[in-house]
Amino acid sequence: MVFHGCRLLSATPGYAPAPSATRPQARRREVVVAGRHVKTVDVHAHCSIPEAMALLGLKVGPPTLLMSDPAERLRAMDEQGIDVEALSINAYWYKADREVARELIRIQNEKLAEICAAHPERFVAFASVALQHPDLAAEQLEDAVKRYGLRGAAVGGSVDGAELADPRFHPFWAKAEQLGVLVFIHPQGTGAPFELGARFKGNGVLDNVIGNPLETTIALSHLIFEGTLDRFPGLKICAAHGGGYLPSYAARSDAGCVTFPERCTRTLNKKPTEYLRQLYYDSIVFTSEALRHLVAETGAGQIVMGTDYPFPWTKTSVDHILGTPGLSDDERIAMLGGTAARLLGIK
Repeated sequence: MVFHGCRLLSATPGYAPAPSATRPQARRREVVVAGRHVKTVDVHAHCSIPEAMALLGLKVGPPTLLMSDPAERLRAMDEQGIDVEALSINAYWYKADREVARELIRIQNEKLAEICAAHPERFVAFASVALQHPDLAAEQLEDAVKRYGLRGAAVGGSVDGAELADPRFHPFWAKAEQLGVLVFIHPQGTGAPFELGARFKGNGVLDNVIGNPLETTIALSHLIFEGTLDRFPGLKICAAHGGGYLPSYAARSDAGCVTFPERCTRTLNKKPTEYLRQLYYDSIVFTSEALRHLVAETGAGQIVMGTDYPFPWTKTSVDHILGTPGLSDDERIAMLGGTAARLLGIK
């Protein structure tokens, strides 16, 4: 199997230096807030399953996504102070026909369950679903949760050009609401990053740096404005990368229908910005000021920790939360793992 992904000074609350990588066995870092041990949960950590990818003629890359030998991943978790990772697989199967998609998802979810069973205190997983076949996706989600003990589903920010708010996906959203499980939305590389590819050419990895957060921003905005969140008010949705750009400029969503009322043909139950406080977001926003702003816009109870492992976006997700000024101890505890543990059923 394969994993996919996305310090502060010793004076930082709860900071304990990570063990040296030269030591044969790294000691597991314990995270403490106000004298209390905190179970930390990383909701944004990737992996891949070679057997499933082979059905579409694909190979795993980078090799750090493999789960055949999790020792290196566990070492990194121990050094960073991460107790539990919620594994997810970025969707690459949205063009697969029904029977191929059925078999691919079966393999992936069985293998994810095997990984979690082998390390039950360290790993939980989001199920894969064939969202291009919504009725099948609903069946796969229920099977994954009830048969394999997976904790929710991971989906892309779009599905072969279709928005997640398209009514064709209502059977899946209805099942997720019924089961009460978390749906983790990760940007789809074949969505906005690919569709705007000509604009992202040149230096700076713009298809990822700009395109990925934009994909999430578009997905969430459609879920709000097309009434999906009104239709399924019990949905639990977590958006990668701090929800993209939406929380940073959310008030423009409120102003849009006031400025151009003729272009807003659906009546929502709430102001667009109010929906932000019923969604969840990972903490991958890189600076203390960005995290502080995300808290101000969405509420600390809506933020969960993410690393994007094994991609080296950050190795300091714990210290990012511990070191952000103005947070209460309870808010830090919630973001480090309390909220994620509740959503994912981690004890």
